[in-house]
Amino acid sequence: MLQKILGALWRRAPKFARRWSVRLTQPRFTVTAGAVVVDEENRVLLLRHVFRAKEAWGIPGGFIKKGENPETALRRELREEIGLELESAEVAFAQTLKRPAQVEIIFRCRPAGDARPRSVEIKSASWFALDKLPPELSKDQRRLIERALR
Repeated sequence: MLQKILGALWRRAPKFARRWSVRLTQPRFTVTAGAVVVDEENRVLLLRHVFRAKEAWGIPGGFIKKGENPETALRRELREEIGLELESAEVAFAQTLKRPAQVEIIFRCRPAGDARPRSVEIKSASWFALDKLPPELSKDQRRLIERALR
């Protein structure tokens, strides 16, 4: 009975009231796209990003803009940050993080060209053999790479 009453009230409420109700009661989060880019020598691309703690190494990627397709966002970020085009990109997996409230979409990619820093955000870009990843690479980043390549 209560469900019927609540449903009827919801349907009769003005559209703006329903919209604001959803905004106030539903969680907010950001969405990012990350790339595990592997070249023909089976090396993975890592970036030393200025905004990472201790400027540690990590996979490339960035925030998805409102209305932007995840793969389009990923390709834009790689082009802007390191001038890299992709031959292919396929979704490897998606995951949610509690802190920060974020959804990450991780792609498995093949490069079509070379990567060189083109943004003040990127300190350096290098290719690493999977068995010779830098020691500064966090456990989380290692897990992302391993999971994407399974």
